[in-house]
Amino acid sequence: MVACATFGMGSCQSVRTGSGYHYEDKYSLKKRKSNISCRLDGGGAAVIKPLPLKVQQQSFDHLFFSIDGLLGTGYRSGGSTPDGFDCSGFVQYLYLQEFGMILPRTAGELAAFGTLLTDMNVRRGDLVFFSIDGNRIDHVGIMIDSRRFAHAASSGVRLDNLFVPYYQKRYAFGSRLITPY
Repeated sequence: MVACATFGMGSCQSVRTGSGYHYEDKYSLKKRKSNISCRLDGGGAAVIKPLPLKVQQQSFDHLFFSIDGLLGTGYRSGGSTPDGFDCSGFVQYLYLQEFGMILPRTAGELAAFGTLLTDMNVRRGDLVFFSIDGNRIDHVGIMIDSRRFAHAASSGVRLDNLFVPYYQKRYAFGSRLITPY
């Protein structure tokens, strides 16, 4: 076993190195969740909305301003606040704050939502999922441009290049939960 922290991933779970992960098994198009609960601005009961959620361009752009403000925030296992984040807590926090989306808590659960992007042709705002052990999704980040993604690693919230060998080898797929209009 090799901990994700060894690779700077921040470990949503402990993992071992490996390869051969196949998204078709668990996250296929047949098993995708195409709706999400969202809280209303004025409060009250959550409403169900289709994915990808259409968001105003201003709100979409504000997501990246918020990410910039969280860079350097410390890592905390199970963390989902600016006091400390793990990878899925970071995504969950931002998408709730910016879009009112009520996301599942783990990277593996989150990976079943949205439009599946099976190649590396992801765009700004898409989620990127990684499998370190080749058997499950254990890390998630948010694309901030055509190459870089933001994520909570063991060293804290940071930016990394999706196309460096370490991440490219472990990349499983992307998912689109939001789209600006």
